[in-house]
Amino acid sequence: MLPDTLIARGSDFVTKYGGRARKYKKQAPIYVQGDRAGELLYIVSGKVLATIVSESGKEALIAVLVPGDFIGEDCVDDPAVRLSTATAATDCEVAALPTSDVLRAFSDDLEFTKLFAAFLMQRNKQLKAALVDQMLLSSEKRLARLLLRLVPTEKEIEPDLVDILINQDMIARMVGTTRSRINEFMNKFRKLGHIEYSNDRLKVYSSLNAILTEGDA
Repeated sequence: MLPDTLIARGSDFVTKYGGRARKYKKQAPIYVQGDRAGELLYIVSGKVLATIVSESGKEALIAVLVPGDFIGEDCVDDPAVRLSTATAATDCEVAALPTSDVLRAFSDDLEFTKLFAAFLMQRNKQLKAALVDQMLLSSEKRLARLLLRLVPTEKEIEPDLVDILINQDMIARMVGTTRSRINEFMNKFRKLGHIEYSNDRLKVYSSLNAILTEGDA
């Protein structure tokens, strides 16, 4: 997440340029890969999953976005086409800013330009991390990393209980393994006390980080 000062600046910008609020229910698509990109979106509340599908049909998670993040930065590309799919992981609210307002801000608002540059640098780091995960981590470790991104917590006691999208078929596609393997890993994590889940509600303990270091020298 961006620093609090930059998040506040992003909120100020959305208000200044009259961003239109929209609410999405959990699992609702916000936009779909291949759509025309005519707006920049700012996450006011909730969490959003950004995924991409390759030409061969393989889906990968590229970012978990939270309040204070922008999504849909491809609206300033040429051609302006959505390069990924954004899905509400929880009930969420976003503010939509037309591309024309974004471009005007680049000319008139140096602070916003700095904010947007910081956001793009952060997104670049997320994309690199996702690529490294796919190349170097086992499917079990990729799942652990995904769950920690979905429900980040630094507390062992009373972690966040978050109503998130944990459809195992979708997670299997994101991790790059089978649904049966995802179920096996989830049961293992639960038995070890790293997670608790029921229906679509999930608790993730910071002890799940131990999975990421298993087998390291």
